[in-house]
Amino acid sequence: MKSRVLGSSGLEVSPLGLGCMGMSQSFGPRPPRDEMITFLRTAVERGVTLFDTAEVYGPFHNEELVGEALEPIREQVVIATKFGFAFDEDGAQSGVSSRPAHIRAAVDGSLRRLRTDTIDLLYQHRVDPDVPIEDVAGTVKELIEAGKVRHFGMSEAGVKTIRRAHAAQPVTALQSEYSLFWREPEDEILPALSELRIGFVPFSPLGRGFLTGQVTADTQFGEGDIRGSLPRFQRDALAANLALVDRITEIAQRKSATPGQIALAWLLAQQPWIVPIPGTRRLERLDENLGAADLDLTPEDLAELDEASTNIQVQGDRYPEAMQRMIDR
Repeated sequence: MKSRVLGSSGLEVSPLGLGCMGMSQSFGPRPPRDEMITFLRTAVERGVTLFDTAEVYGPFHNEELVGEALEPIREQVVIATKFGFAFDEDGAQSGVSSRPAHIRAAVDGSLRRLRTDTIDLLYQHRVDPDVPIEDVAGTVKELIEAGKVRHFGMSEAGVKTIRRAHAAQPVTALQSEYSLFWREPEDEILPALSELRIGFVPFSPLGRGFLTGQVTADTQFGEGDIRGSLPRFQRDALAANLALVDRITEIAQRKSATPGQIALAWLLAQQPWIVPIPGTRRLERLDENLGAADLDLTPEDLAELDEASTNIQVQGDRYPEAMQRMIDR
């Protein structure tokens, strides 16, 4: 696969990364650890170089898994992780925290779990309204100067916050949700990233599996699957939203591709500095996703997808209210 560069940073990565969260949480029981270690190493063999994790995934389990899997091939990969959540005495997530002391402690913990001396890309996971973003960016700048971090990233941050942070310490990448299922970033985020030359790393680029065509109106989400609690996946909303998948499937059949490949290829066609990170735990799905990097969509294809996504009103909120309050806009 041809590589992409995130913004003006010089950070070169594969055009599709791998979101690792689902190996530890949110999509049912954890798979066997040894299977996931083998899977992560196979992803590197397939050409994936960007691996996305966070201390809160598990919590902590995901960084440990990624660290063990990638330690023997550390020089071949780019590891991105995140700070920004507080934890109670039992290790459970208990709100946001980006106090400078907390950031430093989080980074030391991540370095230990990831079995590395340097974090390639460190994101603030969620904006902390109680800590000036300049203090956050300044702390990460100190960590970069100390050699513990290479690049600064932000997640789910609004334009005003991004600009303030970028003025204090250049931001290499923003990570937020973006797909044919969720196009809000096009309004303000993408123009600002283009202006500031910041890369964009969309998570849930397949709409949490929705855009693969594998989710139907009758799908039952099992215990531990976060989709069962998301408004967009409730029965009535799900049935209505499948109209979008039907349109994508029509184009996929014409292109001898899968709906998921079409959705990812559409994202890759938006900007050369966009690097989606679809998550999966299955090799056949990984191979399918990577095939999107070689799929050429014509201007007519892109216009048809744009028309379908624009004219079909997606039903249901993106998150429950409590989770939505944590998004900076």
